[in-house]
Amino acid sequence: MSPQDKPLVWMHGEITTPPFSANARIEAGYLLRQVQKGVKLSLPKSRPMPSIGTRCHELKINMEKRKKKDLESKGYKVGSVEEFLGLSTEESEYIELKLALSEALATRRKKSNLTQAQLAKLLKSSQSRVAKMEKGDPTVSVDLLVKSLLALGADKKSIARAIA
Repeated sequence: MSPQDKPLVWMHGEITTPPFSANARIEAGYLLRQVQKGVKLSLPKSRPMPSIGTRCHELKINMEKRKKKDLESKGYKVGSVEEFLGLSTEESEYIELKLALSEALATRRKKSNLTQAQLAKLLKSSQSRVAKMEKGDPTVSVDLLVKSLLALGADKKSIARAIA
């Protein structure tokens, strides 16, 4: 978790992690890391939960040491996506790698002055698929992200820099 990331906050002892499959844990990891990075998720990846509270939708906390201690004293647990989901180091690194490739693709497309639709045509894909690729959607494979970067003129060194 980098200093710019927002911490996750959850109730200690009241919420238990459901028995996620490996793929579901990775998908949850992507989505929670995006929230931590400040990305505003929307349906179908995030939804309002009015039965819990009017503003229960995504976590948005400007965490100061005083605030953290206050939350912890009230029974909340403050930590990272890894702690919340019990992700292994490998699972966490895989999530970070895919997000880095997604960001690199969006950056390279914009530097190439291409729209998502133009990139989609180059890739023989659709604009909505390119949007998913750039958002770090869990349904997008690492293979597709790498092939798309190569189609935009990236080489092994630039891809390595993106994920380093």
